[in-house]
Amino acid sequence: MTVLAIIFILLIFIILLISTSFIQMQNAGIKVKDFMSFIKANEDLDRLSVFAKKYDKMSPQEQLIYLMEAEKMFDAFDKIPSSVWEDEHGKYNEVLDTYKNIKVMRWNEAQSYELSKNIKRIKPKEINIDNA
Repeated sequence: MTVLAIIFILLIFIILLISTSFIQMQNAGIKVKDFMSFIKANEDLDRLSVFAKKYDKMSPQEQLIYLMEAEKMFDAFDKIPSSVWEDEHGKYNEVLDTYKNIKVMRWNEAQSYELSKNIKRIKPKEINIDNA
C-alpha cells in the first residue's frame, strides 16, 4: 500500500514538473511544437556543423541537401529566443557561414552559365592593315 502511495506521489510530482515547464515555455512565447522542432534542429545543427567543415568537397547534390537541411534548421532556431541556444552560437554561425558560401558559389555558377548561354558567337572579320 505504501508503494502505491509513493508511486502516486511521484506521478503527481512529474505531472507538476511537466505542466510547470509548459507554462514557462508559454510565458517565454515558445510553442511546444516549436520547441520540439528546435530539439530536432539542435541535433541537425551538430550534424551540419561536421559537414560545414568540408563544404568545398561536397558534390552539387550534397550541397543542395545541405542547403535544404540548413534552411529547416534556421527556421526552427528562429522560433526560439536566442538566449535558449546561446551555447550553440558558434556552431550556428559556422553552419550559417557555410550556407552563405554555398549559396554564393551556386549563384556565381548560375550567373556564369547564364552569361555563357547568352553570349553570341562572334566570328572574326577580316583585318585590313593599311601601310599608310
